[in-house]
Amino acid sequence: MSTLVESAPGYRARHTLPLRVEAVRQLKRRRTLVMAGILAALPLILIAAFAIGGTPDGRDSGRVTLMDTATASGANFAATCLFVSAGFLLVVPVALFCGDTIASEANWSSLRYLLAAPVPRTRLLWSKLAVALGFSAAAMLLLPLVGLAAGTLAYGWGPLKLPTGGGSLAAGETVGRLALVVAFIFVSQLVTAGLAFWLSTKTDAPLGAVGGAVGLTIIGNVLDAVTALGSWRDVLPAHWQFAWIDALQPQLEWNGMVKGAAVSVTYALVLFALAFRNFSRKDIVS
Repeated sequence: MSTLVESAPGYRARHTLPLRVEAVRQLKRRRTLVMAGILAALPLILIAAFAIGGTPDGRDSGRVTLMDTATASGANFAATCLFVSAGFLLVVPVALFCGDTIASEANWSSLRYLLAAPVPRTRLLWSKLAVALGFSAAAMLLLPLVGLAAGTLAYGWGPLKLPTGGGSLAAGETVGRLALVVAFIFVSQLVTAGLAFWLSTKTDAPLGAVGGAVGLTIIGNVLDAVTALGSWRDVLPAHWQFAWIDALQPQLEWNGMVKGAAVSVTYALVLFALAFRNFSRKDIVS
């Protein structure tokens, strides 16, 4: 049967399920719009919170933190938005977009029809994964962009006041540092993406894949908090999730971000490989 399909006039496996078609399908889904609304609303909620409760100044602890400099400028506010959301909120869209890939098609009983179209299994997975990662990256860009725009309107445009070591960064350098922060956060979330994508090939329940990925990510955060594990924590992706703070220093420090990126990419590649292996052998009945 596969030989007949491959020899059919005009059939090209690489032309099946174009990325544009899959992206439009995902963009029109309600969960995509809801998630975009939540991420866009967070900076506005923080601005309202600062307006009502005031801004902490760090005098009680004797040291200045990133939260204490949130209202210094639009750039500081954007960095604060990333700080309060990187640990959990940004995990959710990654798990949602990647965990909803294959499991949702199986849940709708449309997966077998896609494969009968025919869309090769590998092509289907690559298309789904590429679009899911693209939407995940867009989610991580949306938050700081809205934060930067809203923060500039509320607190003005100015240099990035550094919470560590004192001093500040010029506006031009600030944009580059924030871009580096967003890039690292995206790389660090590849582990969650890999978990969600792998689970999506194992179950027909989208919420199971999404919830499983979020749950395992939370377990990783809990284990990282167990200081008794010592150096074993270095192999946990959660241990490096805030290494991007090193980008907000007078002298850019790469060591922590490089180690964190290496750990995350290693885990992600293994999980993606497991997902492709599992799906290639899976008996599709839904």
